[in-house]
Amino acid sequence: MDLVEAVEKRRSIHEYEQRLVDEEVLRNIFLTAAWAPTHRMKEPWNIHLYQEHGREHYAEAVLDSYERQGFFEGYDEEKSRQLKKGIGDFLLQIPHHALIYMPRDEDERKFEEDYAAVCAYIQNVQLLAWEAGVGILWTTSPYLHDPAFAEAVGLDPAVYKLVSVLQMGYPKRIPRAKQRTDIMDKMKVIRT
Repeated sequence: MDLVEAVEKRRSIHEYEQRLVDEEVLRNIFLTAAWAPTHRMKEPWNIHLYQEHGREHYAEAVLDSYERQGFFEGYDEEKSRQLKKGIGDFLLQIPHHALIYMPRDEDERKFEEDYAAVCAYIQNVQLLAWEAGVGILWTTSPYLHDPAFAEAVGLDPAVYKLVSVLQMGYPKRIPRAKQRTDIMDKMKVIRT
């Protein structure tokens, strides 16, 4: 698969086969992605990879966060229980959850540079995974902004910013492509 094909064919995956991606494949994806541009060679990306029984701890922390944020309020007890079970079951059927986080920097410019580097790293992960037949959904869910969630997964929210969770696995279904806007509708060429 060449680069253009990987960029154009990659899709966000929402349904996964119930099998783990080989650890060597995952390692190579995360390792090679580190060739992302990084200011001052900080390589600010870090990963907690939840799989197998580790998904249970992750799903519990997500559900606790949703509870704190009031996601289950306004429903009767049975409906609330069903919603929680549905979300928990959904999270547990995803083979891998890669929590991507980075150190905070008090210097706003450096923090933004680091955040941009982490996003470039994530895009590299997505493209490399696609080439290996692995699908990803790049998520920025509300629990990533919940300090208690960060603490529940062993991270100090004053020290680290949670950037995203990459849901990963072999795709069960690949969605159709969605049309992209012609770049000339978004680009202004200034010649003088």
